[in-house]
Amino acid sequence: MNASRCTRREFHAAAAGALALATTGRAEPPAEPFRLKYILASPMYGTMPLAEILPEARKIGAAHIDIWPRVHANHREQVEEMGHDRFARLLDEHRVSLGMSTRYDLGPHRLTDEIEFLAGFGGKVLVTGSRKLQDGPLKQQVKAFVESMKPHVAKAERHGVAIGIENHGNALIHSPDSLRYFAEFATSPHLGIALAPYHLPQDPELIAELIVALGDSLVHFQGWEHGMGSHQKLPKEQEMLQMPGRGTLDFTPMLAALKKIDYGYFTEIFMHPVPRGIPILDSREEITAAINQSRDYLEACLTKT
Repeated sequence: MNASRCTRREFHAAAAGALALATTGRAEPPAEPFRLKYILASPMYGTMPLAEILPEARKIGAAHIDIWPRVHANHREQVEEMGHDRFARLLDEHRVSLGMSTRYDLGPHRLTDEIEFLAGFGGKVLVTGSRKLQDGPLKQQVKAFVESMKPHVAKAERHGVAIGIENHGNALIHSPDSLRYFAEFATSPHLGIALAPYHLPQDPELIAELIVALGDSLVHFQGWEHGMGSHQKLPKEQEMLQMPGRGTLDFTPMLAALKKIDYGYFTEIFMHPVPRGIPILDSREEITAAINQSRDYLEACLTKT
């Protein structure tokens, strides 16, 4: 499926260039170089007020924010407390758009209201999880899950939103095989994978292969590696090994794969603190600097592709 999608994309690009040459006598100008479209993850700042977090987006080269609810943050709750009009004014004030909403708390089958909320602000991706892995053939479970999502995908399509299913640990959509099966069955551009390298074997070539296999089914990419994990309290320097460029995972093959599929959705630099819901570092300035350190690393990797 993904091979045919890529072929169509390449065909239309080539056809457009040929048409321009035939009608104007001039070839199309060279395409823009591939770039990552960064988005700021609100839980990196714990439960700091949104009014304090939104100005940080532009400082990390992002024009969008991804807001999370408890337990990881409380920014979705903050939006409801301040009201949607006030939130819209804050976004405008800081020249930031709501790009994503991450709602693991809702699960994949209770997304109706959140789709409408996200679409109301022009957001494009709603991230959630799948369901528990059960006994029985994996491929059939993945197929059944994708079938169960059809009413929700139809709603997302009507609102111009993509639902991103994270490959979360111990879930149905978790293993490399489950991701390949998902890409085979999920034919709608409004249902895809939110890829978290943290939850995969820390093999950059394997993850890169999965990115290519997903192709247009990839609707979110987290710059996040496993490091030493995020479930036990560790010294801060060990906890921060989840951040790209601090641990041992080489992101260069992954970025080469993103470039190969012409990935156009968001890239989110991310980690989990212990316990959940606290800022990853003591101050807003330190958090933004840490995100930028990882962004510099990803950009350096991108230059090698």
